[in-house]
Amino acid sequence: MTRVMIAEDEPLMRERLAGLLATQWPEARVVVLAENGNDAWDGFLEHEPEVVFLDIRMPGLSGLEVAERIGDSAHVVFVTAYDQYAVEAFDAGAVDYLLKPVQPDRMERALARIRAKLNQPPADLGDLLRHLKTALPGARSEKMKWIKATVGKQIRLIDVDEVLFFQSDTKYTRVVLAGSEALVRIPLKDLLGGLDGERFWQIHRATLVNVRAIAAVERLDAERMQVLLRGSDEKLPVSRTFTHLFRD
Repeated sequence: MTRVMIAEDEPLMRERLAGLLATQWPEARVVVLAENGNDAWDGFLEHEPEVVFLDIRMPGLSGLEVAERIGDSAHVVFVTAYDQYAVEAFDAGAVDYLLKPVQPDRMERALARIRAKLNQPPADLGDLLRHLKTALPGARSEKMKWIKATVGKQIRLIDVDEVLFFQSDTKYTRVVLAGSEALVRIPLKDLLGGLDGERFWQIHRATLVNVRAIAAVERLDAERMQVLLRGSDEKLPVSRTFTHLFRD
């Protein structure tokens, strides 16, 4: 049974996609129904769907930003209300897409293509995503530059460029800098939507690392890696889901 995720912020469209999927591909099972990009990414990590339907414009992480994080770990179908420019870009990149309002015959064709490709590696969307994020309005959300954090009895305003990594720690998120650290009450999945995904990479369910702080990546065995940092002796484990970030 194929696991599917639907990420769409419009409730009626989300229900329509789920209904069409149930009718046209009854063997598939929807394991994630997300109403924003942050929940979509969190659900993807938890359930590891093989096929994802992503609305391009959503609160938090956009669909393009979620797709960028998914990489080649799933087959992606974009759902869009954008104009012919976007359609031409998708066609040129051989990417599956659905135009709103989604029609049953168009959904059927998209599902037929996806089923035919399930035994093949998912497409590399890197070049297309970089192009669309700069070209489409609303496809890339505004990114935070500063973060308020608790340091002892003080509230400190920290430039995110100074942060080596963020790490979930029970009720708080650690904000680790060279020589010091602070705590924030912002969940890691909310930070994902606010930080620049090209600058901060998620390498573990509980860890976001500043790419500029990475000194090296050490392979421990065939499946395990850890990140070595500039400015800190801590070694950060890389979970299997994110090892593709460091492939040759």
